[in-house]
This record gives sequence, C-alpha cells and structure tokens, in this order.
Amino acid sequence: MSAVNPRRWWALVVLAAAQFMVIMDTSIIGVALPRMQKDLGFSQGELQWVFNAYVIAFGGLLLLGGRLSDLLGARKVFTAGWAVLIAGSIVAAAAQTAWVEVVGRAVQGTGGALIAPSAMTLLMMLFGHDPKELGKAMALYGAAAPAGGTAGVFLGGVFTQWLSWPWVFIIYIPIGAATLAATKLLPAVGARRGTVDVLGAVTVTAGLALAVFAVVRAPEEGWGSARTTAELASAAALLALFLVVQKTVREPLMPLSIWRVPRLGSANLAMALLGAAWIPMWYFLNLYLQQVLGYGAFASGAALLPMTGLLMVFMTAITARLLARLGAKPLIGGGLLVLAFGLLWLSAVKPTGTFVVDVLPASLVAALGMSLAYIPAMMAAMSNAPQEQAGLASGIVNTTYQVGSALGLAALTALATSKGADQLGNLPALTDGFSAAFLGAAVIAAVGSIVTLVAMRTDKPTATGRSPRPVDEQIVV
Repeated sequence: MSAVNPRRWWALVVLAAAQFMVIMDTSIIGVALPRMQKDLGFSQGELQWVFNAYVIAFGGLLLLGGRLSDLLGARKVFTAGWAVLIAGSIVAAAAQTAWVEVVGRAVQGTGGALIAPSAMTLLMMLFGHDPKELGKAMALYGAAAPAGGTAGVFLGGVFTQWLSWPWVFIIYIPIGAATLAATKLLPAVGARRGTVDVLGAVTVTAGLALAVFAVVRAPEEGWGSARTTAELASAAALLALFLVVQKTVREPLMPLSIWRVPRLGSANLAMALLGAAWIPMWYFLNLYLQQVLGYGAFASGAALLPMTGLLMVFMTAITARLLARLGAKPLIGGGLLVLAFGLLWLSAVKPTGTFVVDVLPASLVAALGMSLAYIPAMMAAMSNAPQEQAGLASGIVNTTYQVGSALGLAALTALATSKGADQLGNLPALTDGFSAAFLGAAVIAAVGSIVTLVAMRTDKPTATGRSPRPVDEQIVV
C-alpha cells in the first residue's frame, strides 16, 4: 500500500477548484449569450453553438481523456488540460466572429475533457486508502460542481453588465495559471505501456458533432430533405463504426463488456434524458428573462441564483442522505417527474409575465427535481462496476449526460425556432417558441421518469434492509 500523502487535503483544494471551474464554464456564458449574439452575429438558432461546441468536445473526448490519464499519468494530463483550457479561453475572449468563438469554445471543451477524468483519478489516489476520508473528499469535490454553476450564473451577470462578455472567458486565464502553479501538490504518476484508441475517439466525437449539426440545421433544410437525411445517416454510420472499433481493437476506449454491469444502461439513459431536459431549460430561461422580460445581464444572473442555490443545498446536504435511505431508483424516477412538473409550469410563461409569478416558483420546482435525480443517477451508473472499471463507468455516464444535453438543446432549439423563437422583438412569438421548448423538455423528463421506474433494477437490500452502502457512503458528509 502506498504511503498516505500528507498534502492530500491541499491537493483536494486544487482538484475541487478544477471541478468548480469546469462546471462554471458551462454556466457562466448563459447570461452573456444575448450580448455575444449581437456582437458576433449569431442567429437565434446558431447561438446554441456557443454552448454545444463546448459540450460536444467535452463529452466526446472524456473517454479519451480518461485513457490518456491512465497511460501518461493523471498529473501530466491534468496539467495539459489546464493549458488547453487557457488557450481556448484566450481564443474565445478575443473572437471577433461567430466561427472563431465556436472554435474557442471547442478548445475549452477539449481542455475540460482532459481535466475531469484525471482529477477523479488523482482524488482516488489521494484518498482511496480510507473509505471515511474518501467519503468526505467526494462530498467536497461534488459540492464544487453546484457551487461552480452558481458562481458562473452570478459572475456571468457581473462581467457582462459592468465589463464586457469577453470577461467570462478572461477570468479563466489567471485562475488557470494559479492552478498550474499549484499542480506540484498533486501526486506524480509514471506512464505505463498501452495504446490510444485514436480512431474510436475520432469516430465518436465526429458522429456526435454531425448529429447535433444535422438537428440544428433541420428546421432550415427540412427534416425530410436529402441533406438532413444524409447528415443523420452519416452520424449514425460514424457511431456504428465507433462500436465496431470498440469491439475489434485490443485496447478500446469503451470495452463493450462494460454494458453488462447491472443498471449501467438504464442509469445512462436516465442521465441522457436528464441532460436533454435540464440544459435546454437553463438555456431558454436565460433568453426569456432577457429577450422577453427585458432583464439586463446582471439581473438575469441574479434571477437564476435561487434555483442554483437550491441545487447546491439539496445536492450537498439532502440528496446523499435520501440516497442512502431510499436507493437510487425512486429518487431518479421521482426527481425526473418533479423536473417535468416544473418544466410544464414554465411552459405557461407569458409575454407580459413577471419573474415572481412566472419564473421563480416553477424554476425552484425544476431545480428540486434535478437535485433529486442527478447524484442518484450518477451513483447508479457506477455502483455495480468492478473497481478496475469504475473510472470507465464514470467517464461513460458523464459523456452520456453531455451528449444528452447537446442533442436535447439542438432538438428543442429547432422546436422553439419553428414556433417563433427566432423573431427577435416580437414578444408573443418569442414566448411561444420558449414555451414550446419548455413543454418539449417536460415531455423528455417525463419519459425519463417512466423509463427509470420501468427499466431500472431496484437496489438490492442488505441484511439490515437498507440499500447497499459502499457508494452511498462516498458522498455522505
């Protein structure tokens, strides 16, 4: 057994900061989107690429990031990820055109895909010697995610309102530099022999990107057009090729045998549908607040703080304890159902609505549903995986959530556009489009609830009648 690292708690600060920043990168841009749209010339439908470029690169390359972490050493990959994230932030901040902005966001996502799996590997190395310490470390590391989401919403409003939107990217440069300087606190791991499944990484990322691109363009080209059909068919072919590659190469990114793990499939499906419902809600709520209710950037960010604050409190203080008592299945199914109800409530927004009546209560209900479902779905996907495949299971479920987010946002943007969300200045048309997106997200969440309750296995009780504890204990403070 390796010696206990005396600086492990300081190292945890570095890892939690990385988790904080990676999650903040997905939330800080939301409030800035309308200003970016105006300055860079994005259409209403194209604006989603500011978000999806990051998500596709992040989700599509997570498995590769995990594999590189295993082969090259987690600290080296963690450091390289921050260097890439800083480079992407510089490009995104300096962008003068829409396509350069999208490229910068994709580079940021690539950096995030290197940081996230290597950070988890380092955390397990630092605290795997003691289940009790690991539980505390996992809780603190997990708390950094909703904290990052909350900070991103607030800081996005502050920077956009009183400085300018490039500051939502500039902020990563000094923080990234400080993190790079602190990586000496992290344990060094030597490289080991092995191969990298480059073809697998290329096919899965290209397939996902092409699928999202096809869905984004479908309203303009026509869902039954030859171009849309060809793009979707090509995306399916690339993803099918990815599966073939995984079955034939000696060291695949995702050994297909992992899918024999109980509940992995149903938990990943739940995570995909959770992302496909939640991320579009957050995206369109930002647009509704600014483009219909007329909120400024800071006011819009502040309006979302109650929702993100509730998420942080429930995820860190309540959901983990409920998971230990009730098991994953009822929380995932119930959480998705509560999310569906909140989204259905939001679909009743009006052109003459108010934040207190039309947004606040419904957004809090939706946030409650998200906070109940997210951690249990993550744990359900990982709890039955053997120890040597725990990292792979974690990478798959994170990838699934990001992919669901990207495809859900693309599909619901197409729906919103078809209902009038591209008619800037026409408040009734905009509201109709946003309402349609909220309603579509509610249907996705409801389907996720039904699928979970029907398809997922119930946690096996122990001799005490309670759910299995090993994974649950890892997230209880």
